[in-house]
Amino acid sequence: MVIAAIFLARSIKLIPGKRQNVLEIIVGGLEDFMVEITGPEGRFFFPFIATVFLYILICNLVGLIPGFYSPTANLNTTLALAICTFIYTHIIGIKFHGARYIKHFIGPVWWLAPLMFPIEVIGHLARIMSLSIRLFGNIFGKETVLGIIFMLAGMYLAPLPILFLGILVSVIQALVFMLLSIIYFVGAMEEAH
Repeated sequence: MVIAAIFLARSIKLIPGKRQNVLEIIVGGLEDFMVEITGPEGRFFFPFIATVFLYILICNLVGLIPGFYSPTANLNTTLALAICTFIYTHIIGIKFHGARYIKHFIGPVWWLAPLMFPIEVIGHLARIMSLSIRLFGNIFGKETVLGIIFMLAGMYLAPLPILFLGILVSVIQALVFMLLSIIYFVGAMEEAH
């Protein structure tokens, strides 16, 4: 991805060519989609969201190449992505609210704080598990089904429908991870109620 970015950045011109047009459509589409959800104040975390989306998408699609294995079919990769999203969520919350960000964890009334704080902490920690296991399970399942179909049917036409479903799963899972990350970021930006 880094080499492709350097290669594409060198060829940026005032009058775009075909490659630059494709890149601008991808980046512009992702940014417009995200800004519709977050509003204009969410533009500052767009680089993180776009990088995570493209990384997950490419990792998911790598597994469709015969002989390759998706990095996202490994729990370590998805756990690392989920932890980065978790940490960045709280960085955004502290950036927008400062010390008042703690209000997100203590509940609507002060006397419920001893009960609400542990519940909220567990809920926030569960996001790590939710993000990582959802992506891992779906991509690992795709890899397993593709492996079984290839062993049974060989390299003939039988695996083609499964390959198309693999592409669909790869795109959907990258979108789901991106959408959940955006939702967590928006939740950290809004005022606690």
